[in-house]
Amino acid sequence: MSKKSRAVAAVGILERRPNIPRTINVGSEITCADNSGAQILKIMQVHGIKTRLRQHPSAGVGDLVSVTVKKGPIDLRKKVMHAVIIRQKKPYRRPDGTWICFEDTAAVLVTPEGDVKATEIKGPVAREAAERWPRVANIAGMII
Repeated sequence: MSKKSRAVAAVGILERRPNIPRTINVGSEITCADNSGAQILKIMQVHGIKTRLRQHPSAGVGDLVSVTVKKGPIDLRKKVMHAVIIRQKKPYRRPDGTWICFEDTAAVLVTPEGDVKATEIKGPVAREAAERWPRVANIAGMII
């Protein structure tokens, strides 16, 4: 009977992530769900994704992405910023067996450390994103 090392088991527990389909591709334009002034965000990069050769990186609920503001105030546009995906349109199954989907795909702007730039979030936030980003959960009006 082989025994797993403690380091491998600990990494698996820390980085356990529910099976959320990654359906938001690089280049997608999504809505911004906070009151920072930005309206449309374009995804440029997904952080923490290692893909195969010629496979495009994609994101799901709770992922950190690099974005640019396509529609919004002049001071926010044409700059690379970080955002967290808080909802996605594609249905996904939770471990308890329920299926969940939202009306739109949305994100909120954050700093590289994970602090939210705005003071409130419009609309619901997925529970998976709220568990992974506690500062997003603090200002969320509704967590589903």
